[in-house]
Amino acid sequence: MTANATADADRRYVLAGIVALLGLVTGAILLDVLGTIMFALTVAYVLLPVQGWLHRRGLSERLSAVAATLLGFLGTVAVFAPLVVALYVRFDQVQTVLEEIPDELPVAVAGYTYTVDVADVNSLAIDFLSDAAVSFAAALPVLGIKFALFVILLFALLLEADAAGRAAIAPVPHGYRDVVYALAMRARETLYAIYVLQFATSVATLVIAYPLFWLLGYDAAFTIAFFAAILQFIPMIGPSLLIAPIALYHVAVGDLVAGLLVGVLGMALVAWLPDIVVRPRLARRSAGLPGSLYFVGFTGGLFTLGAIGVVVGPLIVAVFVEAVDLLADEVNGDATFADLLEADLEESSTTASETDAETSFDESKTRTADD
Repeated sequence: MTANATADADRRYVLAGIVALLGLVTGAILLDVLGTIMFALTVAYVLLPVQGWLHRRGLSERLSAVAATLLGFLGTVAVFAPLVVALYVRFDQVQTVLEEIPDELPVAVAGYTYTVDVADVNSLAIDFLSDAAVSFAAALPVLGIKFALFVILLFALLLEADAAGRAAIAPVPHGYRDVVYALAMRARETLYAIYVLQFATSVATLVIAYPLFWLLGYDAAFTIAFFAAILQFIPMIGPSLLIAPIALYHVAVGDLVAGLLVGVLGMALVAWLPDIVVRPRLARRSAGLPGSLYFVGFTGGLFTLGAIGVVVGPLIVAVFVEAVDLLADEVNGDATFADLLEADLEESSTTASETDAETSFDESKTRTADD
């Protein structure tokens, strides 16, 4: 009986190794679409509860997978379509604004006027936007194919989620599956925070920013508001990256009132208010990852993996933090660092006392023998 169990376990591990090896080979072959696959995996993981809820309401597994896929499709279009529209419909307006910036900007400080030469920077910005627009237009066919792959893969993952889950958990011994479930739960909470919480905060930013910039008289109010909403995905900084340069530009050209209005109202209503109002209401289901670690994962993933790193970076950091917490709980239980430090000091003191006593006893025996 024991021999059969050992053979079954060995067979399971061998199959797991084969799957891992084939997975590496497949990943190498599909390297160009690996980002699309990772994106579909993370979106499917977030949409699994939606599919389960629809299935419990009477829809078949296939129809519930179709409905959840449609939701993911519409959500993706809602995020990326305005960006495409902003790049092409508003491109001429953005280029016109850049061209209207004077080559020299006088800046008055403490009674002295300094002239800042921005001609080279302005030219580089215009060239960058032009090259980006041309590159994006050339990449549209490939992006269309990748988007179709994303939708197909998303549907397949949602439809076969149970089989994929059973295959993933199969090689793990029963005594360690609680660790896998804890890591999976942290991954789901992190993805919820990235997709649902950040998306809701971005929508709130757009709703607040558009009327604000329209009332302040900006022609491209929607474009500015949309980019502010996109920047909401950048942790800790967010729309401040957009509002601060706009305010500084108004100050540089001598329009202090406009600079003050954009700076104060933009920071208060666009950069801070959505975080204060929306985020706390949804944060109870998020991973609770500290902002500093989220920022580290965001920037590291972005620089290392590109656009998909915005999701993968914080996800990896969150799972790593969960693994560290599991290890700490396994070894130390509920004891705090101060409790552990005090216990270690007491143990060290006791050990030192026992060593001194033994040393004194040995010296006493030696002196007695000598006498």
